[in-house]
Amino acid sequence: MRIIFVRHGHPNYKLDCLTELGHRQAEAAARRLSDERIERIFSSTCGRARETAEHVAAPRGLTVEPLEFMREIGWGTLSGEPLLAEGHPWHVAVDMVAHGIPLNDPDWATKEPFCRNAVTARAGKVAEGIDALLAECGYVREGEYYRVTEPCDRTVLIASHGGSGSAALGHLMNLPFPYVCGTLHPDFTGVSVVSLAGERGALITPVIEVLNDARHIVGLEATAEYGK
Repeated sequence: MRIIFVRHGHPNYKLDCLTELGHRQAEAAARRLSDERIERIFSSTCGRARETAEHVAAPRGLTVEPLEFMREIGWGTLSGEPLLAEGHPWHVAVDMVAHGIPLNDPDWATKEPFCRNAVTARAGKVAEGIDALLAECGYVREGEYYRVTEPCDRTVLIASHGGSGSAALGHLMNLPFPYVCGTLHPDFTGVSVVSLAGERGALITPVIEVLNDARHIVGLEATAEYGK
């Protein structure tokens, strides 16, 4: 099985849709993926992700299927107390590095500055949703790995966001969310591909084939705005 993650194109966040530039980026991404044998296309229920997915789905005659758990994850304090960098996960990661705080602590969600941040629960919902989707496709989470219950060669696409996409990749690869925020800054319509393979009954780990490939938007005035 292969999962193609695509971040949405350049957005109008206020209206939750793509800008003209965003549509051109999404068209370029669709051309980039034209040779992929994509069987199903999923999208966050946010408009900017759905419109991006539709550019890939339309030429194939596919319907975009909504994934509520892949909506962009919010952040901020749980109690009203001030948070480092206002709780924004990318800005928090930058500040953690500046202060020498490890980004790769597996217990990140239980410690400062994330233990009081709403982003922890929301990243957890992404992880739960991804595992449920994979279980339906024959790959069941066991600890840090996946048990193959029914091998398949299906390729699916998920259009989402900087935050939810990073949370999904981090969970699949057992990388703490702060570490992903500090080391992966997804471009608009950046393409990442993860594959799962193995015989029935095998315990496997996902493999990254492609990570944030955005060459298709070179020259399209692409500007990254992380975590939106």
